[in-house]
Amino acid sequence: METLLTADPWIAAAIIRRGGIVAFPTETVYGLGANVFDERAVAKIFEAKERPADNPLIAHVGDRSQIEELCETINASARKLIDEFFPGPLTVVVRKSARVPLSATAGLDTIGIRMPRHELARNFLAACGTPVVAPSANISGRPSPTTWQAVFEDLDGRIDCILQGEATEIGLESTVVDCTGRVPVVLRSGAISIEEIRQIVPETTHFAGDVKDAAASPGMRHKHYSPRAKVVIVRDSSEAAEQGRSAFIGFEIRSAHFDKVEVCASAEEYAHRLFAFFRECDRDKIDVIYCQKVEETGIGRALMDRLRRAAEG
Repeated sequence: METLLTADPWIAAAIIRRGGIVAFPTETVYGLGANVFDERAVAKIFEAKERPADNPLIAHVGDRSQIEELCETINASARKLIDEFFPGPLTVVVRKSARVPLSATAGLDTIGIRMPRHELARNFLAACGTPVVAPSANISGRPSPTTWQAVFEDLDGRIDCILQGEATEIGLESTVVDCTGRVPVVLRSGAISIEEIRQIVPETTHFAGDVKDAAASPGMRHKHYSPRAKVVIVRDSSEAAEQGRSAFIGFEIRSAHFDKVEVCASAEEYAHRLFAFFRECDRDKIDVIYCQKVEETGIGRALMDRLRRAAEG
């Protein structure tokens, strides 16, 4: 398969309408999209990514009217979050409609729904004329792609098209909130913090159970976000040991022995740069990446979640 590169959302959308799969930019990371109602197209996503079949996908909508195509009902808490945060980097999990194939939801009766605020993504989704189910556009387990070049690196020849945009603004995947129960539960942290969500729905809580019970959100059960290099979380760069080719990413550098360094001015910049830095380290044949801890407030909670999951491998 030859992967088409285009900056035209109408050309990319035509491929979706024909049953193909297309990588496209959002404000979080690049997604790999297919028509949510086309089971053959959805299956192509899992094949291209080598994605486990029990890992659900998130449906992206270009217009709020499409939400009704995806779910049975929207309860009060979900409605409040949609009204406040759509479009934006928030996914709400609701009960799916019978029309949504189980292959898109990993056999669950729920589906995550998001409306990106990214202009090119919105134009693309509008041109598709259908909700588009999309995980991150990478080989499963690898760092999520924040540039179209990273998508090309992983998926060239595996997918029909890459819609070329700029590097993503946020760099981490969306916050996922399960709104199917009496109390909303944050399953995956992202740029929209639980503190912001509680301003709208005060009773919102964090998921605190076994990851097997959090299957409604991607990124919970399986190894994610991992470069080929070993990831080690440290309080500061002085904790890093000299072993092979090493790199450091964080807020301040106290050692000069690293082969590659990324100093960030804020947690937001750290989050924005993390996955791209992982990929750069792999290209530079780095053996160990030392990542400085951050305070777990705001986007720092999401950043630490990704660092811990990357370090698990």
